[in-house]
Amino acid sequence: MTTSFGAAASTATLKDPRVQIPSFHGLRSASASASSLARNALSVPSATRSLSLIRAVSTPAKTETATEKRSKVEIFKEQSNYIRYPLNEELLTDAPNINEPATQMIKFHGSYQQYNRDERGSRTYSFMIRTKNPCGKVSNQLYLTMDDLADQFGIGTLRLTTRQTFQLHGVVKKDLKTVMSTIIRNMGSSLGACGDLNRNVLAPAAPLVRKDYLFAQQTAENLAALLTPQSGFYYDIWVDGERIMSSEPPEVTRARNDNSHGTNFPDSPEPIYGAQFLPRKFKIAVTVPTDNSVDILTNDIGVVVVTDDNGEPQGFNIYVGGGMGRTHRLETTFARLAEPLGYVPKEDILYAVKAIVVTQRENGRRDDRKYSRMKYLISSWGIEKFRSVVEQYYGKKFEPFRKLPEWEFKSYLGWHQQGDGSLFCGLHVDNGRVGGKMKKTLREVIEKYNLNVRITPNQNIILTDIRAAWKRPITTTLAQAGLLQPRFVDPLNITAMACPAFPLCPLAITEAERGIPNILKRIRAVFEKVGLKYNEFVVVRITGCPNGCARPYMAELGLVGDGPNSYQIWLGGNKNQTSLAQSFMDKVKLQDLEKVLEPLFYYWKQKRQSKEESFGDFTSRMGFEKLKELVEKWDGPVVAPARYNLKLFADKETYEAVDELAKLQNKSAHQLAMEVIRNFVASNQNGKGESFY
Repeated sequence: MTTSFGAAASTATLKDPRVQIPSFHGLRSASASASSLARNALSVPSATRSLSLIRAVSTPAKTETATEKRSKVEIFKEQSNYIRYPLNEELLTDAPNINEPATQMIKFHGSYQQYNRDERGSRTYSFMIRTKNPCGKVSNQLYLTMDDLADQFGIGTLRLTTRQTFQLHGVVKKDLKTVMSTIIRNMGSSLGACGDLNRNVLAPAAPLVRKDYLFAQQTAENLAALLTPQSGFYYDIWVDGERIMSSEPPEVTRARNDNSHGTNFPDSPEPIYGAQFLPRKFKIAVTVPTDNSVDILTNDIGVVVVTDDNGEPQGFNIYVGGGMGRTHRLETTFARLAEPLGYVPKEDILYAVKAIVVTQRENGRRDDRKYSRMKYLISSWGIEKFRSVVEQYYGKKFEPFRKLPEWEFKSYLGWHQQGDGSLFCGLHVDNGRVGGKMKKTLREVIEKYNLNVRITPNQNIILTDIRAAWKRPITTTLAQAGLLQPRFVDPLNITAMACPAFPLCPLAITEAERGIPNILKRIRAVFEKVGLKYNEFVVVRITGCPNGCARPYMAELGLVGDGPNSYQIWLGGNKNQTSLAQSFMDKVKLQDLEKVLEPLFYYWKQKRQSKEESFGDFTSRMGFEKLKELVEKWDGPVVAPARYNLKLFADKETYEAVDELAKLQNKSAHQLAMEVIRNFVASNQNGKGESFY
């Protein structure tokens, strides 16, 4: 479906940056007088007013003083004419890069400006484009398009992300519009993949034809639609105002437009976000009970389908307040697990989530971006106050949280039945980097069999809707390109993740993606040295900085870059991603990793309570003080003396006689007998004893 979206007016606005939506001066009270609202409407230039869709009639109560401190990015947003200016001008210049305000605005469009940090001297600028794929769903058409774009305009690789999206690296400025418009016209989007708004909504990637999974995925898509920007800036910039694939379920439109409880802005092209959008990024995941393939507790909002005994969805449990990012040496910043907020009936989920988003919009900090995530608001207020404020915007009380079974990490690797007669195949992709022969072969298979694709939150890929007759030829073709079935992949690699880090991420302090292959090999070598079996593994996650893109703070062993070739070591997460790791040791040099890991893995093997006690659970039980003591005193594995099955005593009488003599010397019969034998052997070797022969 393709529709015009105020094309003439929006183009006029785009070409004249002086035509601005009025500056943001705080939200007006829901009881604001009609005359003040009229004055506000009259202040909007006519060229811009024609873009605005009146979606609401009142606003929530909020006061904000002119002297309130705001971050630089808040000012950029205010001056941007709803995320257009100065990006629209900067894209037209001959410079290879864009200025600082434009670099902040292009994030909302799904792109980051980067430069190659391996190069010295002048900077070579390029742009990373991140798509937005709710549930990780990728159509056949879009996959083939992204594959082509990587070769024609990128660095020849695609990267699968921890939020079920593609990242396309290396696009130069002059090609941005071509790449963006191509994505848009091929069933894709990058709108809101970055920036201060709701990011990609996660859901289990498995294409299981089950009521709960289908309902979770539909809910994720509806939430993504609800919180998609409405003001048209994305289409103005990249496809000249044409809005493509803009249809949505009517219940989403109703929920967005509803202002029964003062959630919306009046006369605004952004009824939920307003001119300032959110204070910071916002992340949502949806799943079903037991399935923690989405790292549910790391999100701002975690939504869990609750069903009746017949498997019919009835409503949702909602978690709030998760988040990974932190800053080194600043203890007031921290990773945090989401906590239960309450339960809502299924028909209320859009309204409840909207109320949570608005609570963060109104109360999240906008002065210091290090503290702008919702986790800091909840940590400051406490869950009870937060729930009370959300309920004002929701218009109802949350019901008690429903009991859930234990969480379990599910990878969906290998071959599985979908439930409709077709199969799906989950493929492990190291660090999500698709390139070389693997990329070529994946394309051949996806194109030949006309397959759709899902991206998982663990940077892997799922091929869907496969006929049973295709299983053998597909398996053979993939294996020849190194895309093996999970039983042939090192278990350490199966659960490992790393962020891209160097050379293109501007925040990286040290290596992650480029370093993890060798680090995993070194860990495997340590396993072998201390006697751990091949099928044993720990969840390893590595990031080049403390922002936590690969969610290292949930790992059993997290390595977080804290200097050149140096890492913080985090311990204590678990295999099911339900426990937060803690910082164990700082400034561990890359070359010294074995000095820390060898004693930890050795004592895990020796002192775990059972073979079922995971490394993460072991480190939590032992405590960091004891573990540090073991590391400091480490002198290498204890080599067990060779054991020989020697029967020293042929009869009971001899044993009892030797035992009596041994007791006189406070020894056992075995000790005394061995001593006698050693002395006899030694004396013979010195020529002092008689020969046995």
